[in-house]
Amino acid sequence: MFKPKFARSATRSVVFASLLCGAASLLVLPHAALTQPAVAARGLPDFTDLVDQVGPSVVNIRTAEKVSSRSNSGPMDEEMLEFFRRFGLPMPNMPRQPRPRQDEEPQSRGVGSGFILTTDGFVMTNAHVVDGADEVIVTLTDKREFKAKIIGTDKRTDVAVVKINATGLPAVKVGDVGRLRVGEWVMAIGSPFGLESTVTAGIVSAKQRDTGDYLPFIQTDVAINPGNSGGPLINMRGEVVGINSQIYSRSGGFMGISFAIPMDEAIRVSDQLRATGRVTRGRIGVQIGPVSKDVAESIGLGKPIGALVSGVEAGSPADKAGVEAGDIITRFDGKAIEKVADLPRLVGATKPGSKSVVTVFRRGVTRDLGITIAAIEPDKATGKAAEREDNPKASAAAQQIGLSVTELSDAQKKELKLKGGVVVLAATDAAARAGLREDDIILSIANTEISGVKDFDAVLAKADKSKAINLLYRRGEWTQYALIRPAR
Repeated sequence: MFKPKFARSATRSVVFASLLCGAASLLVLPHAALTQPAVAARGLPDFTDLVDQVGPSVVNIRTAEKVSSRSNSGPMDEEMLEFFRRFGLPMPNMPRQPRPRQDEEPQSRGVGSGFILTTDGFVMTNAHVVDGADEVIVTLTDKREFKAKIIGTDKRTDVAVVKINATGLPAVKVGDVGRLRVGEWVMAIGSPFGLESTVTAGIVSAKQRDTGDYLPFIQTDVAINPGNSGGPLINMRGEVVGINSQIYSRSGGFMGISFAIPMDEAIRVSDQLRATGRVTRGRIGVQIGPVSKDVAESIGLGKPIGALVSGVEAGSPADKAGVEAGDIITRFDGKAIEKVADLPRLVGATKPGSKSVVTVFRRGVTRDLGITIAAIEPDKATGKAAEREDNPKASAAAQQIGLSVTELSDAQKKELKLKGGVVVLAATDAAARAGLREDDIILSIANTEISGVKDFDAVLAKADKSKAINLLYRRGEWTQYALIRPAR
């Protein structure tokens, strides 16, 4: 009772003081006050017309999956685990209760959002909304429901396209992300916590935010919560400029920082998904890292730009082109590589088989090398095919950085030609921000090779958690480093 009263009293005091100050200024400087030029007042934007315009194009997406006799986790477990995975919380050790055999009965799995991309029924959403679903139900704002077919998903960008059998649908207008400005008002429509057609608004906080392998995200302060995933981010012209995908949170709830997939990137992915059901990306076969200021100055590069080549895959396009370990790639097809994340995005967006030019800085000399782009192989499913523990327990040290891991099976070690390592069951919080995800295979941590879970826990327990921890991990045919940074 006391706090609200104090807040109201404080408000009255501030207003009263402001009025007194204003009166004093008028008494002392009446002529100046009268001659000051009028400043145009800017009111808050009105989103009502935008809601009427774009609202009918936004859909609710429900998913379900069939529970086999071997499944022993309930739908609530899955919803909670998805919540922890997507919103920055360490994975809990949830007890799993046996369930009766229900081979044919679809069980509710989750709720998300999406939007109508074309009038003939193509709908765009997040890959994580429909990933693993046996049934996808799309509900329009007029309450019509359709069973949707998954056309394709791309986990790297978290983009998915599904199709419903309907025509004459209200499709969205796609905006130009290049025109989007920091500070600009934007709006989101979705189904947070299953509350359909919920509208929230805010501003663009930043652009080109590096939080993913291939995506420079749009950062906003628009309220995004579980269920908003896959919904549109809309500018004041009623155009969709992004897909709401994830948030940064230490509590699991919205904390004023949300991220959207830029629509230009999403359209490139969706075009491939609609054409072939999959996304093909280019690769050149190098392992890269950032260029530090000290290194740049010591080798004569000047400023820390480009991508430092730490390894070249034998027989790869880079190897054939003459790229060497220690080179710094500063340009790709004439486009500057300002930071290390720029290179995989540019290469990935290049059509396999095309000829490109990489500019490298080597021992004080800049040179151009011709290179033929190869196709990156799809990620191999490793962890899901593994023989896993029924109830894996993450150590306290692993939970602290948002990791849950399990052993590699003997069959996996033989197939992948590995002596040791651990499979990531879940990556949240700091681990997720570092780019790790489910089914990655961690080979070493803090420059120490690990043979299994015991080694992993022992090395991690000794590591200094106040500093960035390096992990060497394998994803598909690629081996690369990640830096897990402590939360601040």
